[in-house]
Amino acid sequence: MTTHFKPALLMLLVWTVITGVLYPAVVTHLGQLLFPHQANGSLIEKDGKPLGSELIGQPFGDPKYFWSRPSATAPYAYNAGASSGSNQGPTNPALAEAIKERVQALRDADPGNPAPVPVDLVTASGSGLDPHISPAAAAYQVARVARVRNLSESVVKELVARHTEGRQFGFLGEPRVNVLMLNLALDAAR
Repeated sequence: MTTHFKPALLMLLVWTVITGVLYPAVVTHLGQLLFPHQANGSLIEKDGKPLGSELIGQPFGDPKYFWSRPSATAPYAYNAGASSGSNQGPTNPALAEAIKERVQALRDADPGNPAPVPVDLVTASGSGLDPHISPAAAAYQVARVARVRNLSESVVKELVARHTEGRQFGFLGEPRVNVLMLNLALDAAR
């Protein structure tokens, strides 16, 4: 028994050091060296203070801002420590009620807008943390944001166009707009 136990224990120790210490240290170092912005959370800072991350959605409820996609994380919205969807299916009455309330909130914030509400403004993403909305969701909000900020719609549309990201590598995913980046650009435009 001891002839098998000693080599097994030695291998456990060796592989623990390799896979539990050396490999993570090398990958962390390479990440910091090659991609420091991404490795540190893609934080957006202003005057040395973090405002948020390009990768984590944030709540925006003020009509002068573009609103993010709803979050289903608990115990509070956009909780990066609890990434999750709602797990509610399309026939769930709770989801239907939540969507109805979200549509009403959008209509109340912009009563003159008769356009259909884009689905990503009333449903959470699978992670509950999506920082992006679709270009259609941004376009739906342009008139409200322009009116509240006393800007022309063309100026706001131009900001949306400048902050619309294309498909990754030209074919992966869908075009999208990072809400935090767009709202920061709006604040800078005034």
